[in-house]
Amino acid sequence: MGTDRQVEVEGRELKLTNLGKVLYPEAGFTKGEVVDYYAKVGATLVPHLSGRAVTLRRFPEGVDDLDSAFFEKRCPKHRPKWVKTASVRAGPNAGQIDFCVCDGLPTLVWMAQLAALELHPSLSLARAPTRPTVLAFDLDPGEGSDVVDCCHVALRLRDLFGHFGVESFPKTSGSKGMQVYIPLNDPKAHYEETKPFAKAIAQLLEKQTPDKVVSKMKKVERKNKVMVDWSQNHRSKTTIAVYSLRARERPTVSTPITWDEVGHAAENDDADSLVFEASDVLERIEEHGDLFAPVLELKQKLPEL
Repeated sequence: MGTDRQVEVEGRELKLTNLGKVLYPEAGFTKGEVVDYYAKVGATLVPHLSGRAVTLRRFPEGVDDLDSAFFEKRCPKHRPKWVKTASVRAGPNAGQIDFCVCDGLPTLVWMAQLAALELHPSLSLARAPTRPTVLAFDLDPGEGSDVVDCCHVALRLRDLFGHFGVESFPKTSGSKGMQVYIPLNDPKAHYEETKPFAKAIAQLLEKQTPDKVVSKMKKVERKNKVMVDWSQNHRSKTTIAVYSLRARERPTVSTPITWDEVGHAAENDDADSLVFEASDVLERIEEHGDLFAPVLELKQKLPEL
């Protein structure tokens, strides 16, 4: 693959540069392969980003050079004119920020050209920033725990919500843990409701099994436990997108999985079965389609606690 290339993506002209640069040294995975992955996954990924404020996590010198990596909330001024933005309040100190909005393949490829390996969208649409479309639980294993422990907690969440007839959908984080999303798509949903609700569920799980689950953020309390992070349910936060690459040693991906796969990993203590790299994900989409598609459309209400 050449170093630079001029391409046309759905009628938009883009200049791709440094395509031969290795961004994942352990895997020899180049910037060109990053762009290629996002181009191929675009039709599946873009609907999960469309209309949402997206924070970019950029690694211009690769995943091993953390000093040069940075989060970018404000959409770069040098963006093409056709890249859309949304003005969203990013917190009490940051104020209003023009975030990038990825509503098509050209924008996604442009983000990949920036070495934006990780894409972190809001849980709400930019036009309704106080109204999340999902309730999200981020399951983060502390020291001495792993994704298998997260699976056990995820299954408890599935059963808890399933008792009320509410469906939930798991995905790997692409890093150490996993997430469980409960689609709402309810125009009346509000962070003022979903955040305390998620906190109450996390505290309930902690109360039931204090030796396995923690709901507090302090790392000193998380050893050998799974932290159920409820705090992502906030208008000023963004969460790793489904199908996004992660900045790990290898090009792993936040991947939607089935509950059967979660159960298999839990029963067999098989953490490796839930590690998926870019090529694996493209094969899974070919075989299963978008396992996270229901998250975009399924309308549900939170159960009464």
